[in-house]
Amino acid sequence: MAIALVDANNFYVSCERVFRPDLEGRPMVVLSNNDGCVVARSAEVKALGVAMGTPWFQLQKLAKQEGIIALSSNYTLYADMSNRMMGVLSAFSPIQEVYSIDECFLDLGGVAPDLLSRIGQAVRQKVRQWVGLPVGVGIAATKTLAKLANHVAKKRLEYDGVCVWDDLSEGDQRRLLRQMPVSEVWGVGRQWTNQLQGMGIQTVWDLRQADPALMRKRFSILMERMIRELRGESCIAMVESPSPRQEIQSSRSFGRPVTSAQELGEAISLYIIRAVDKLRRQSSVAGALRVFIHTSPFQAHLPQYHATRTIAMNHPSQDTRIFLQAGRIAVADMYRPGFAYDKAGVHLLEITSADGLQANLFTSAEDDVRSHQLMATLDRVNTRFGSGTMQPGVAGLQEPRG
Repeated sequence: MAIALVDANNFYVSCERVFRPDLEGRPMVVLSNNDGCVVARSAEVKALGVAMGTPWFQLQKLAKQEGIIALSSNYTLYADMSNRMMGVLSAFSPIQEVYSIDECFLDLGGVAPDLLSRIGQAVRQKVRQWVGLPVGVGIAATKTLAKLANHVAKKRLEYDGVCVWDDLSEGDQRRLLRQMPVSEVWGVGRQWTNQLQGMGIQTVWDLRQADPALMRKRFSILMERMIRELRGESCIAMVESPSPRQEIQSSRSFGRPVTSAQELGEAISLYIIRAVDKLRRQSSVAGALRVFIHTSPFQAHLPQYHATRTIAMNHPSQDTRIFLQAGRIAVADMYRPGFAYDKAGVHLLEITSADGLQANLFTSAEDDVRSHQLMATLDRVNTRFGSGTMQPGVAGLQEPRG
């Protein structure tokens, strides 16, 4: 059995560089929604010791000294680039598990062991050529080891972006595991790291040598699986289709204060469109919409206000128009003049599968068919020409930005 973990290098930064080749090799960061803190760093910025999540205002002096370029995040772009990358990677295996926006697992079980390294290089070349993104590839017998192999491939130049774990000698494997802190293990968070270090388990090798049964009693079955996976025993299966989300959220801090009801309504409408689009993609319907707005808690000298409204649908739906109408009602009820709004968002609640949806007694079958056809047409256009190509005009043309 062989599993590949393909992970894009500095994903947000790399996406920006595809369309700005002049930024290649230059120190740069991507900032959070309201340009508050660093959410992505180029290799050049990492070398300067800048940590993830550092507030941008704290970097002003360093940025001036080192010429660090800061860009606002563009999540629509990143989602589109992710879809392109995953589409290219799907050609290398019939079984693909998209784990996050910038990484996925590929089942390479049918590939001869002596060809795995060549497959890994082919993956890197194809993604670079077709999408423009640099990726690292780790290949091993288990997901946990594939994650560690990917870490080795990206951090150590001698592997040229691809590390096949079983191609390494036992001595090299032991040396690498002893050099990696236990926090590098997939699934070991800060709390477990502290507990493990308290037990004298400092490195990945130390964890691999621990007794699985005893560690299960001390922690959980997840810890036992990690240890067994580190020993080459596959315990975590591939998941081709993630479970549908039971709650979908779309929210964002504004780049500048919003004071008008029109701008606030347009922002809410845009978030509803995004959320309902995700709802349809997982073939679900929602029975309720929650909308919230609030001012900035960090601007204590300004008047403070926050409000939340939840509106139940007459019938579970995935029709964007129905949720937009509910959103307009919520905004009209919540909005108060005289406040500088900092953030707004929506939640879709009471989510169930669209397959088991019963007929609506209050609408005709013809109306249901028209609704389905209209939403299907909307999705086809946006899939073909790019997200946001066609959308209801009530959402405006852009989000409030600084």
